[in-house]
Amino acid sequence: MPHPKSILLSLPLAGLLLLGCGGFGRVNQGQVVAYDPQQGLVTLISDSNYLDPNNPRFDALPPVTIRIPADPAEMGPAPEPGRLLRLDLAQQQLTVFEPTTETLNLVPFTPVVQHLRVAKDDRRMAGLRFPLVDQQKGTITIYSARQRVLVTIAVPGQYRSLPEDAFRFGDEIRYYYKHPGQALRLMNVTKTDIRKTGK
Repeated sequence: MPHPKSILLSLPLAGLLLLGCGGFGRVNQGQVVAYDPQQGLVTLISDSNYLDPNNPRFDALPPVTIRIPADPAEMGPAPEPGRLLRLDLAQQQLTVFEPTTETLNLVPFTPVVQHLRVAKDDRRMAGLRFPLVDQQKGTITIYSARQRVLVTIAVPGQYRSLPEDAFRFGDEIRYYYKHPGQALRLMNVTKTDIRKTGK
């Protein structure tokens, strides 16, 4: 039987916010853009579209920095940070978080190769860590687990020197808190199969 705490973090965020009004605390979710395991600090961009959990929009600024739960048992897998927040195939642009200015930058791209419906356990993913940067060809290969898209793109020259984390999606997390800045429970949504949580 799933643990009650696991059920709490597995609920849609909108419902949890309603529970928060009754004294249960609050829940926030977002994409991790920085993680300092030594200090126990996570920085994330919150989801501004939390009422529609199937279509998150990680664009709420300023970024939020929280301290991870004091009890290791209340934390899931450590989050992997990444500053790529959105891959818009229709508009052919990336949304990248810039930490020095705490702004969102739009990076245009030209698609080179695109594969749809690519699951995380697809054989083409075996042993790969994204992004894959090919300096000779001037291309970057990106994978979006949420969109199930594997795409190789070319970006204008001024963007090719960006660090690799600018082209990597960070893990999505959901955390429960009563005092801002201190998570009491933290779930790594990207690395957690909710169907198996608590079993």
